Amino acid sequence: MPLSVALQMDPIGPIDIKADSTFRIGLEAQARGHSLFYYTPDRLSYQEGRIMARGWDLELRAVEGDHFTLGEEREVDLSEMDVVWLRQDPPFDMSYITSTHLLERIHPDTLVVNDPFWVRNYPEKLLVLDFPDLTPPTAIARDLQTLKDFRARHGDIILKPLYGNGGAGVFRLPESDRNLVSLHELFAGINREPLIVQKFLPAVSKGDKRVILVDGEAVGAINRVPAEGETRSNMHVGGRPEKVEMTDRDREICARIGPLLREKGQIFVGIDVIGDWLTEINVTSPTGIQELERFDGINVAGLIWDAIEAKK
Repeated sequence: MPLSVALQMDPIGPIDIKADSTFRIGLEAQARGHSLFYYTPDRLSYQEGRIMARGWDLELRAVEGDHFTLGEEREVDLSEMDVVWLRQDPPFDMSYITSTHLLERIHPDTLVVNDPFWVRNYPEKLLVLDFPDLTPPTAIARDLQTLKDFRARHGDIILKPLYGNGGAGVFRLPESDRNLVSLHELFAGINREPLIVQKFLPAVSKGDKRVILVDGEAVGAINRVPAEGETRSNMHVGGRPEKVEMTDRDREICARIGPLLREKGQIFVGIDVIGDWLTEINVTSPTGIQELERFDGINVAGLIWDAIEAKK
């Protein structure tokens, strides 16, 4: 049965159609006969009891430089859609949080993917706190002395913004590095949020594995290898994707977290694993679909839509 599908996402014009997961999700929906409506988060609104979005009917095609056509601009009541995708990229700021509050008002009668209540309560660097035995030593703090004490205990550390994304603002600070205080001052001057600090894992030189789960089940993984001289493996900052097999430890991690993800309506999730350790559970706007499909021949977008259609 055809579904009406709304994509809440960043501007569609500049996307890389060979890498963008939202584009692949939309293409698969279109291939199944579902209709697409597209809007950016700033066009979402609450109006006298209704959750509205101003946007365009959308047609996608896998043609670089000519990958979409928009219909006439119109305003829709999102409660009349079958599925709404919450797919704009972080940062996980108050704008992002507000959109989860608004979309929560139409879910689950309109299926919002991923469930906005739990996206809000389980951002990537916080959900891992439920699984301390699976993660490297971790602290979340704004207090400078707490950060200093953590480095004194663990030596080589990674410091990053709690609600950052794409590898932005990630620093490796071994004991010999004298920039911890300066970086703390820099971050403190930008916002009032805590920082997250983790013990550095040397295994990152061999890659940071992205494992994709659909409705709580692992479907495959890609490895992201840092560029020469880089600590960060994010593809946004030059990390190189490569084919990789899942290990027994990867499967153990997925078996532990999968039931919780399924229970909380997190249909499309990407976790990050370095060596034997879980570092993030990405529920806001995970990526990696197209790379995994190319490496392993798995129709990941198809599995995602199978899970969604089973709920409608």
